[in-house]
Amino acid sequence: MNRTSLLVAFCLASLLPIAVRAATVDASTIASGTYTVKVVKVIDAKHVEVVMDSGADTILAAGRPTVDFSKVQVSDQLKLSIVNGTVAVFLDLTTH
Repeated sequence: MNRTSLLVAFCLASLLPIAVRAATVDASTIASGTYTVKVVKVIDAKHVEVVMDSGADTILAAGRPTVDFSKVQVSDQLKLSIVNGTVAVFLDLTTH
């Protein structure tokens, strides 16, 4: 019995990286539109890693020179417009 539970635990642990990769979405595949997202990581002033409402994780790039993520913080909630896989404009919904 103990051996079986160890085998099941090992199998589940080995599948975890596959499940995590499946949740990552390429930004170019996201349909153009307006989305509300949560910031996971600010990579630099032009790139931010977010979690979509659907639970998908993605890295978004600024689509215009005026888009600047330098003042965004981890766990901020953003409302943004994605056009052709890049951020055209965003609004930080979090009050600091």
